Amino acid sequence: MANTTIRVNGQDYDVPVDAADPNVRILWVLRDDLGLTGTKFGCGMAQCGACTVHLDGEPIRSCITPLSAAVGKEITTIEGLAQNGQLHPLQQAWIDHRAPQCGYCQSGQIMEAAALLENNPTASDDEIKEGMNGHLCRCGTYNRIFQAVKSVAQQG
Repeated sequence: MANTTIRVNGQDYDVPVDAADPNVRILWVLRDDLGLTGTKFGCGMAQCGACTVHLDGEPIRSCITPLSAAVGKEITTIEGLAQNGQLHPLQQAWIDHRAPQCGYCQSGQIMEAAALLENNPTASDDEIKEGMNGHLCRCGTYNRIFQAVKSVAQQG
């Protein structure tokens, strides 16, 4: 089996999988080969958003994205969002607004919000709602999630 080198959270990793294999998905490499379990498996069909990570800064659904799409690019997971021991502003806002209940969808929600605010730091209410559309929260904490994202957008 061929090894593949991928870059995750600023570090290169040699993983014991062949990127040419169309069945190898980013999600499983992150979880099973690298032990980065913050990214969750939800539906396996890119419908719920639990598996959202960034690929060169763009949010993607890692459950359907083949590893070959990540070769030569940067993957950022929820584990890589904090910098220099400091939580990302969205991670702190999640705590401050008590956004998580069961927490299952939260890493995907935060990663989507981080990409949204990276591209639009002062997103309006409507832009936040549109940008976060497509993420399912089993516990229904959408209002707290919205308030957390909005608080960071207001800081601009």
